[in-house]
Amino acid sequence: MYIPVFDVRLMIESIPFLLTGLPYTLGISIVTFFIGNILGILLTMLGMLPSKLLKGLVRFYISFLRGVPGLVLLFLLYFGLPYQLSALTAACICFSLTSSAFIAEIYRGSIAGVDAGQWDAAYALGLPFGRVMRKIILPQAFRISIPALGNVAMDLLKGTSLAAMITIPDIFQKAKIVGGRTFDYMSMYVLVAVMYWLLCIAIGWGQQRLEKYYEGRYEGNR
Repeated sequence: MYIPVFDVRLMIESIPFLLTGLPYTLGISIVTFFIGNILGILLTMLGMLPSKLLKGLVRFYISFLRGVPGLVLLFLLYFGLPYQLSALTAACICFSLTSSAFIAEIYRGSIAGVDAGQWDAAYALGLPFGRVMRKIILPQAFRISIPALGNVAMDLLKGTSLAAMITIPDIFQKAKIVGGRTFDYMSMYVLVAVMYWLLCIAIGWGQQRLEKYYEGRYEGNR
């Protein structure tokens, strides 16, 4: 019976090399999460307009990108286009688009969770739609959406490991390099799994801080 053995010494010695890929992992995650939020809010706003055509296009966009595997879209952008995108550009576009579809649904549900009386009060004051959304509805919707957005951020961070498939030198790609050189993939994959786990713990900590901040702010305004 085969019992997996971890080379702890190799894992410790490889940490500095794997950390050289951390800027790519964090950079892609942060940039695409930011862009995904902007696109997600825009999609939510477009979906609320009275135009049936726009609503249909938004629903198609969200349905398609939620249903297509990220790796397929990544390969399509990197290998399938008639002109060659850089690996970093293809990865950023892929993860921005896929995250925006999920984030749009999060914001749509969060906006629906805001008390309808907030809309009535704002319109009674004669405020335009854009100002109502920006000043009243979106801040409350964001507070509601924090747990779900935290999950998206974690999934996005882990999903960036797919970028190694198109030669992005992130921490997963670095682990593959060491594994190929030492023929000890087990130890390296365990190490990189722990590194992703620690990064997700950091995101979870940030999520909890945001939740407490908005809870205190909300309670203070009551």
